[in-house]
Amino acid sequence: MANLLAHDSPFSESENRVLEQRPDLSLHAILSGKFASNYESYTSDQFVLRDAWVGAKTDADRALGKKESNGVFLGKDEYLIERYRSPAETEMESRVSAMEAFGSAMPGLRKYVMLAPTAAGLLRDKLPAYASVGDELADLERVRLALPPDIRFVDVYPVLDAVREAPIYYKTDHHWTTNGAYYAYRELCRQMGLAPQAKESFDIREGTDRFYGSLYSKSGFRHLQPDRIDLYLPKMTSKLEVAYMDEGRITDSMYEPENLGKKDKYAVFLNGNHGLVRITTDGRCG
Repeated sequence: MANLLAHDSPFSESENRVLEQRPDLSLHAILSGKFASNYESYTSDQFVLRDAWVGAKTDADRALGKKESNGVFLGKDEYLIERYRSPAETEMESRVSAMEAFGSAMPGLRKYVMLAPTAAGLLRDKLPAYASVGDELADLERVRLALPPDIRFVDVYPVLDAVREAPIYYKTDHHWTTNGAYYAYRELCRQMGLAPQAKESFDIREGTDRFYGSLYSKSGFRHLQPDRIDLYLPKMTSKLEVAYMDEGRITDSMYEPENLGKKDKYAVFLNGNHGLVRITTDGRCG
């Protein structure tokens, strides 16, 4: 009865995703079985006090020693680590082909590919005992070998592995931290023949210490400490233009500080996900 009286919610703040809405009723949808399937998803998403029940379930599972929920492991030191699955051969070929096509569209330019390793690959000692994950290091090597000679593969795995005890990944999110990205940036500069800026060239400020990321939302694990997001601000100012091509909007910063007050605080970086962002500088950095 409570479900019938309650208003449907369009979005789950705790899970950071759009919720299923009531499906349209039609003869075709009923006969094809699509209506029953969609309605089951709808009732699951719109269950009264759903967030509380999800949290209660994961709490109970955790008390029983369960360390995995919805493809996310609860690891050592309260790291949430998403399960890594090796892509199928056809999927791998498709991704490499996309890189080749992108490279062919820009003849005459030096081209580099830098794939960010996941926490499941680098922080294997943080995974629960007997956690099953794919061999990411082997998959990175598969990509390197498949790329054409004019596209250089930048391997940042050894560099990140050397500083693996530093906070290079968020504990509640799948991204690397700005600290982890900085070490990768240094390696990229080395392979491009550029001089990287020292950390002392940046004013490193705390953006927030109340960040709960995508894996916190996806897993349902609760009662964890939030992450901190640090922002690297160059001490030496330079001209910067950030153009969001899908929106036709131009700003002078790669950060959107107002997003730190929202659920998706990670959108402080380049205002979230976009198909194409064009960044133009005057050639000075740091």
